[in-house]
Amino acid sequence: MIAATMPLLTIHHKTIYRYAQPVAFGEHRIMLRPRDGHDLRVRASRLEIGPEPMSLRWIHDVFGNSVAIATFDERAETLSFVSTATVEHNPADPAYFYPFRYDDEEFPDLVQVITPQYSDPNGELSAWARNFLDAEGPTPTFNILSDMTHGIREMFIYRKRHEQGTQHPLDTLQTRSGTCRDYALFMIEALRRLGIAARFVSGYLFIPGDRAHGYVGGGSTHAWVQAYLPSAGWIEFDPTNGIVGTRDLIRVAVARDPRQAVPLHGTYLGSADAFVGMDVSINVVSAEVGAEA
Repeated sequence: MIAATMPLLTIHHKTIYRYAQPVAFGEHRIMLRPRDGHDLRVRASRLEIGPEPMSLRWIHDVFGNSVAIATFDERAETLSFVSTATVEHNPADPAYFYPFRYDDEEFPDLVQVITPQYSDPNGELSAWARNFLDAEGPTPTFNILSDMTHGIREMFIYRKRHEQGTQHPLDTLQTRSGTCRDYALFMIEALRRLGIAARFVSGYLFIPGDRAHGYVGGGSTHAWVQAYLPSAGWIEFDPTNGIVGTRDLIRVAVARDPRQAVPLHGTYLGSADAFVGMDVSINVVSAEVGAEA
């Protein structure tokens, strides 16, 4: 008999920094290895760096993300990072959950991701979030999460920004536009104002050739949201593409705030005008692996 094809995906991520003349490099932190879980298993992972670092060590940060730390003793005009990973991806079907209360044992561990981190002086963000509540009675929690995910996709306009970081959630609300990182932060802050624990997820988006679904955000790192529900754990929601659950989403890192999940971060020693530019290429492809028995 022939065994079923395993759901394998391979991620190729290449980043090259270019300089006008050879420069020295400070410590670099690399967060590109996919994050293992019940629905995602890393089958193979390789990281190539040029020039070769003097030392390379791996740690788990405070959120359990896999981080490589590289130090260098060689000057160069380019610095490249090439990450290749193959993962087995088994997205679980999302279930339905109803109004809840975090128990006394869980709450102290969730308080940092329940507490809003960004200002909302006039209550605009809170008012927007409350639009997803049923005025006549308790609203099923899954309905809030799903409706908000699809609502952002339908009501807001996706646009790429070349500025670093994320914009303030109120800017996203007022302009009704942003990047995937902006959408994720906006939804996280909206959920926190409803007392729902939420955190930021950075990773990759797989765009199947036969069912693109109108996805945006491919070809670069992607961002979405995890919300914590009792007896269900962390459930994923992608407001950029209206995805509920982990279908086509490959986690790399989770964090309380987007600033804690930067894929690549480091410094160089040289003049400010030595930096010429950065090239990034990301490709997520399927790999069918069958076995005969």
